[in-house]
Amino acid sequence: MRFKAVFGTNKPIIAMVHLGASPGAPLYNADRGIEGILQNARADLRALQAAGFDAVMFGNENDRPYELKVDTAASATMAYVIGRLRGEITVPFGVNVLWDPVSCFAVAAATGAQFVREIFTGTYASDMGIWAPDAGAAVRYATRVGAGDVVRLYNVSAEFADSLDRRSLADRARSAVFSSIPDAVLVSGAITGEAAKMTDLEDVKRALPNTPVLANTGVKHTTVAEVLAVADGAIVGSALKYNGDTWSAVDPERAKDFMDRVRAVRGGT
Repeated sequence: MRFKAVFGTNKPIIAMVHLGASPGAPLYNADRGIEGILQNARADLRALQAAGFDAVMFGNENDRPYELKVDTAASATMAYVIGRLRGEITVPFGVNVLWDPVSCFAVAAATGAQFVREIFTGTYASDMGIWAPDAGAAVRYATRVGAGDVVRLYNVSAEFADSLDRRSLADRARSAVFSSIPDAVLVSGAITGEAAKMTDLEDVKRALPNTPVLANTGVKHTTVAEVLAVADGAIVGSALKYNGDTWSAVDPERAKDFMDRVRAVRGGT
Protein backbone atom coordinates (compact mmCIF):
# COMPACT_ATOMS: atom_id res chain seq x y z
CA MET A 1 0.00 0.00 0.00
CA ARG A 2 1.46 3.35 -1.07
CA PHE A 3 0.04 5.17 1.97
CA LYS A 4 1.91 2.92 4.39
CA ALA A 5 5.07 3.07 2.29
CA VAL A 6 5.16 6.87 2.53
CA PHE A 7 4.14 7.39 6.15
CA GLY A 8 5.61 4.23 7.61
CA THR A 9 3.76 4.36 10.92
CA ASN A 10 0.43 3.45 12.46
CA LYS A 11 -2.00 6.40 12.52
CA PRO A 12 0.35 9.05 11.09
CA ILE A 13 -0.03 12.70 12.05
CA ILE A 14 0.62 15.21 9.26
CA ALA A 15 1.34 18.78 10.37
CA MET A 16 0.63 21.84 8.25
CA VAL A 17 3.17 24.45 7.23
CA HIS A 18 0.89 27.33 6.22
CA LEU A 19 2.75 29.62 3.84
CA GLY A 20 2.21 33.37 3.81
CA ALA A 21 0.13 34.89 1.04
CA SER A 22 1.66 34.70 -2.44
CA PRO A 23 2.45 37.67 -4.70
CA GLY A 24 -0.79 38.86 -6.26
CA ALA A 25 -2.95 37.66 -3.37
CA PRO A 26 -4.67 40.42 -1.36
CA LEU A 27 -2.86 39.48 1.88
CA TYR A 28 0.63 39.39 0.35
CA ASN A 29 3.16 41.23 2.51
CA ALA A 30 5.19 43.11 -0.07
CA ASP A 31 7.47 44.60 2.57
CA ARG A 32 8.72 41.19 3.70
CA GLY A 33 8.42 39.63 0.24
CA ILE A 34 9.20 36.05 -0.70
CA GLU A 35 12.08 35.88 1.76
CA GLY A 36 9.63 36.65 4.57
CA ILE A 37 7.43 33.72 3.47
CA LEU A 38 10.53 31.51 3.43
CA GLN A 39 11.69 32.59 6.90
CA ASN A 40 8.31 31.93 8.48
CA ALA A 41 8.00 28.55 6.77
CA ARG A 42 11.48 27.56 7.93
CA ALA A 43 10.64 28.39 11.55
CA ASP A 44 7.40 26.38 11.42
CA LEU A 45 9.11 23.44 9.70
CA ARG A 46 11.85 23.29 12.32
CA ALA A 47 9.36 23.42 15.20
CA LEU A 48 7.21 20.66 13.71
CA GLN A 49 10.14 18.37 12.97
CA ALA A 50 11.57 18.91 16.45
CA ALA A 51 8.19 17.94 17.91
CA GLY A 52 8.32 14.62 16.06
CA PHE A 53 5.48 14.85 13.55
CA ASP A 54 5.35 11.99 11.08
CA ALA A 55 5.05 14.23 8.01
CA VAL A 56 4.49 17.85 7.02
CA MET A 57 2.35 19.40 4.32
CA PHE A 58 2.90 22.81 2.74
CA GLY A 59 -0.26 24.76 1.93
CA ASN A 60 -1.15 28.22 0.61
CA GLU A 61 -3.75 28.75 3.33
CA ASN A 62 -3.27 32.53 3.28
CA ASP A 63 -4.10 32.98 -0.40
CA ARG A 64 -7.59 34.22 0.42
CA PRO A 65 -10.05 34.64 -1.24
CA TYR A 66 -9.42 31.14 -2.53
CA GLU A 67 -9.38 30.18 -6.20
CA LEU A 68 -10.46 27.02 -8.01
CA LYS A 69 -7.76 27.59 -10.65
CA VAL A 70 -4.91 29.19 -8.79
CA ASP A 71 -2.77 32.08 -9.95
CA THR A 72 0.50 30.84 -11.44
CA ALA A 73 2.29 33.00 -8.87
CA ALA A 74 0.90 30.83 -6.05
CA SER A 75 2.26 27.61 -7.54
CA ALA A 76 5.58 29.24 -8.38
CA THR A 77 5.93 30.69 -4.87
CA MET A 78 5.19 27.35 -3.24
CA ALA A 79 7.67 25.53 -5.45
CA TYR A 80 10.36 28.14 -4.77
CA VAL A 81 9.90 28.10 -0.99
CA ILE A 82 9.78 24.31 -0.76
CA GLY A 83 12.80 24.08 -3.04
CA ARG A 84 14.75 26.40 -0.75
CA LEU A 85 13.78 24.26 2.25
CA ARG A 86 14.20 20.89 0.57
CA GLY A 87 17.55 20.10 2.16
CA GLU A 88 16.15 20.78 5.65
CA ILE A 89 13.10 18.51 5.37
CA THR A 90 13.71 15.27 7.27
CA VAL A 91 10.22 13.73 7.13
CA PRO A 92 7.85 12.86 4.27
CA PHE A 93 6.25 16.00 2.86
CA GLY A 94 3.27 16.88 0.75
CA VAL A 95 1.60 19.87 -0.87
CA ASN A 96 -1.90 21.32 -0.99
CA VAL A 97 -2.53 24.13 -3.47
CA LEU A 98 -5.99 25.42 -2.59
CA TRP A 99 -8.22 24.48 -4.42
CA ASP A 100 -6.59 23.20 -7.59
CA PRO A 101 -5.70 19.50 -8.04
CA VAL A 102 -3.70 20.10 -11.22
CA SER A 103 -1.54 22.72 -9.52
CA CYS A 104 -1.01 20.33 -6.61
CA PHE A 105 0.53 17.79 -8.95
CA ALA A 106 2.59 20.46 -10.72
CA VAL A 107 4.13 21.61 -7.43
CA ALA A 108 4.60 18.00 -6.30
CA ALA A 109 6.44 17.19 -9.52
CA ALA A 110 8.66 20.27 -9.17
CA THR A 111 9.57 19.67 -5.51
CA GLY A 112 9.58 15.89 -5.12
CA ALA A 113 6.63 15.88 -2.71
CA GLN A 114 5.44 12.41 -1.78
CA PHE A 115 1.74 13.24 -1.37
CA VAL A 116 -0.95 15.76 -2.22
CA ARG A 117 -4.22 16.70 -0.55
CA GLU A 118 -7.14 18.17 -2.46
CA ILE A 119 -10.80 17.98 -3.43
CA PHE A 120 -10.73 15.63 -6.43
CA THR A 121 -14.34 14.45 -6.67
CA GLY A 122 -17.88 15.73 -6.26
CA THR A 123 -19.86 18.86 -7.05
CA TYR A 124 -20.31 21.63 -4.48
CA ALA A 125 -21.94 24.98 -3.90
CA SER A 126 -19.05 26.88 -2.34
CA ASP A 127 -17.72 30.28 -1.32
CA MET A 128 -15.77 30.16 -4.59
CA GLY A 129 -18.85 29.39 -6.72
CA ILE A 130 -19.89 26.07 -8.21
CA TRP A 131 -17.06 23.66 -7.56
CA ALA A 132 -16.72 20.63 -9.85
CA PRO A 133 -13.22 19.11 -9.85
CA ASP A 134 -12.20 16.57 -12.47
CA ALA A 135 -10.26 13.70 -10.89
CA GLY A 136 -9.75 11.97 -14.22
CA ALA A 137 -8.06 14.99 -15.78
CA ALA A 138 -5.98 15.72 -12.68
CA VAL A 139 -4.64 12.19 -12.27
CA ARG A 140 -3.85 11.93 -15.97
CA TYR A 141 -1.97 15.23 -15.71
CA ALA A 142 -0.01 13.79 -12.78
CA THR A 143 1.08 10.91 -14.96
CA ARG A 144 2.21 13.28 -17.72
CA VAL A 145 4.39 15.39 -15.39
CA GLY A 146 5.98 12.44 -13.61
CA ALA A 147 3.86 12.64 -10.45
CA GLY A 148 1.83 9.50 -11.07
CA ASP A 149 3.27 7.78 -8.00
CA VAL A 150 2.47 10.67 -5.64
CA VAL A 151 0.12 9.52 -2.88
CA ARG A 152 -3.33 11.09 -3.25
CA LEU A 153 -5.34 12.17 -0.21
CA TYR A 154 -8.93 12.83 -1.25
CA ASN A 155 -10.93 15.25 0.86
CA VAL A 156 -14.53 14.05 0.44
CA SER A 157 -16.26 16.66 2.63
CA ALA A 158 -15.14 20.02 1.28
CA GLU A 159 -14.59 22.95 3.59
CA PHE A 160 -16.33 26.24 2.69
CA ALA A 161 -18.88 24.29 0.68
CA ASP A 162 -21.92 22.03 0.67
CA SER A 163 -22.18 18.98 -1.56
CA LEU A 164 -24.84 19.12 -4.26
CA ASP A 165 -24.76 15.31 -4.29
CA ARG A 166 -27.51 14.16 -1.96
CA ARG A 167 -25.99 10.75 -1.30
CA SER A 168 -24.69 10.21 2.22
CA LEU A 169 -21.08 11.15 2.93
CA ALA A 170 -20.26 7.47 3.44
CA ASP A 171 -21.73 6.57 0.04
CA ARG A 172 -19.87 9.42 -1.67
CA ALA A 173 -16.62 8.30 -0.04
CA ARG A 174 -17.18 4.69 -1.04
CA SER A 175 -17.94 5.73 -4.61
CA ALA A 176 -14.84 7.95 -4.79
CA VAL A 177 -12.63 5.03 -3.75
CA PHE A 178 -14.19 2.79 -6.40
CA SER A 179 -14.09 5.32 -9.25
CA SER A 180 -11.08 7.51 -8.56
CA ILE A 181 -8.51 5.31 -6.72
CA PRO A 182 -7.37 7.56 -3.85
CA ASP A 183 -4.72 6.33 -1.42
CA ALA A 184 -6.64 7.74 1.54
CA VAL A 185 -9.89 9.56 2.25
CA LEU A 186 -10.14 12.68 4.42
CA VAL A 187 -13.13 13.84 6.46
CA SER A 188 -13.41 17.56 7.26
CA GLY A 189 -15.38 20.07 9.24
CA ALA A 190 -17.18 23.03 7.70
CA ILE A 191 -14.12 25.34 7.64
CA THR A 192 -10.40 25.27 8.40
CA GLY A 193 -9.79 24.56 12.08
CA GLU A 194 -13.30 23.21 12.69
CA ALA A 195 -13.60 19.56 13.63
CA ALA A 196 -15.25 16.89 11.53
CA LYS A 197 -18.24 15.30 13.22
CA MET A 198 -17.27 12.06 14.92
CA THR A 199 -20.35 10.44 13.39
CA ASP A 200 -19.03 11.37 9.91
CA LEU A 201 -15.65 9.81 10.68
CA GLU A 202 -17.31 6.70 12.03
CA ASP A 203 -19.67 6.37 9.05
CA VAL A 204 -16.91 6.79 6.47
CA LYS A 205 -14.55 4.38 8.24
CA ARG A 206 -17.33 1.81 8.53
CA ALA A 207 -17.93 2.12 4.78
CA LEU A 208 -14.19 1.90 3.96
CA PRO A 209 -12.63 -0.68 6.29
CA ASN A 210 -9.72 -1.29 3.90
CA THR A 211 -8.93 2.34 2.99
CA PRO A 212 -7.10 4.77 5.29
CA VAL A 213 -9.54 7.40 6.59
CA LEU A 214 -8.03 10.51 8.21
CA ALA A 215 -9.49 13.40 10.17
CA ASN A 216 -8.67 16.45 8.08
CA THR A 217 -9.54 19.48 10.20
CA GLY A 218 -10.05 20.66 13.75
CA VAL A 219 -8.23 17.92 15.68
CA LYS A 220 -7.17 19.34 19.05
CA HIS A 221 -5.03 18.26 21.97
CA THR A 222 -8.14 17.33 23.94
CA THR A 223 -9.75 15.34 21.11
CA VAL A 224 -6.86 13.57 19.39
CA ALA A 225 -7.21 10.38 21.45
CA GLU A 226 -10.92 10.13 20.60
CA VAL A 227 -10.24 10.85 16.93
CA LEU A 228 -7.47 8.25 16.62
CA ALA A 229 -9.73 5.62 18.17
CA VAL A 230 -11.66 5.82 14.89
CA ALA A 231 -9.45 7.44 12.25
CA ASP A 232 -6.30 6.05 10.64
CA GLY A 233 -4.44 9.32 11.21
CA ALA A 234 -4.97 13.05 11.15
CA ILE A 235 -3.89 16.31 9.56
CA VAL A 236 -3.42 19.14 12.04
CA GLY A 237 -2.66 22.83 11.71
CA SER A 238 -4.52 25.36 13.85
CA ALA A 239 -4.12 23.45 17.13
CA LEU A 240 -0.33 23.76 16.85
CA LYS A 241 -0.28 27.55 16.50
CA TYR A 242 0.08 30.16 19.24
CA ASN A 243 -3.31 30.40 21.01
CA GLY A 244 -4.69 27.87 18.53
CA ASP A 245 -4.98 30.65 15.93
CA THR A 246 -4.77 29.39 12.33
CA TRP A 247 -2.98 32.54 11.16
CA SER A 248 -0.25 32.53 13.83
CA ALA A 249 3.13 30.81 13.82
CA VAL A 250 3.63 27.28 15.13
CA ASP A 251 4.09 27.23 18.91
CA PRO A 252 6.88 24.69 19.64
CA GLU A 253 5.43 23.85 23.05
CA ARG A 254 1.92 23.22 21.70
CA ALA A 255 3.40 21.13 18.89
CA LYS A 256 5.46 19.02 21.30
CA ASP A 257 2.50 18.54 23.66
CA PHE A 258 0.32 17.40 20.77
CA MET A 259 2.77 14.73 19.66
CA ASP A 260 3.36 13.60 23.24
CA ARG A 261 -0.36 12.86 23.43
CA VAL A 262 -0.28 11.08 20.07
CA ARG A 263 2.61 8.88 21.17
CA ALA A 264 0.69 7.93 24.31
CA VAL A 265 -2.26 6.86 22.15
CA ARG A 266 0.02 4.92 19.81
CA GLY A 267 1.82 3.14 22.63
CA GLY A 268 4.97 5.24 22.61
CA THR A 269 5.64 5.32 18.85
